[in-house]
Amino acid sequence: MEGVWPEMEKVFNDELDGKLYSCRGCGTHLALADDLISKDFYCGNGKAFLFRNVSNVTFGVPGERMLITGMYIIVDIFCCSCGQNLGWKYESAREKTQKFKEGKFILDRGMIDDGANSQHNIDTAGPVDA
Repeated sequence: MEGVWPEMEKVFNDELDGKLYSCRGCGTHLALADDLISKDFYCGNGKAFLFRNVSNVTFGVPGERMLITGMYIIVDIFCCSCGQNLGWKYESAREKTQKFKEGKFILDRGMIDDGANSQHNIDTAGPVDA
């Protein structure tokens, strides 16, 4: 799935209100802090955040992927403005203990900005209670 540029018929760019996370590459709003479930996740590049909802993304092709916690069907997600691969959406989990991830989104910490003073300043405090 790497390197797949999603086909886009229409690009929507919703502006979100409140504390938010945006694309580090272009500043497009991606998710509200209120939708953050946990900061205690990892992806191939390191730390990642789990969100219940994201905006302004396009989707790649669904496929099976073996991750640290088991086998999943996931869909890569891309910024609708600049096309940067931001992470993925969990479509389904094989393991019963991982079903809570279904329908949720992983955003790679290195690809997002929290809007603090520095464009590269992301709060990496411990996990957020859901």
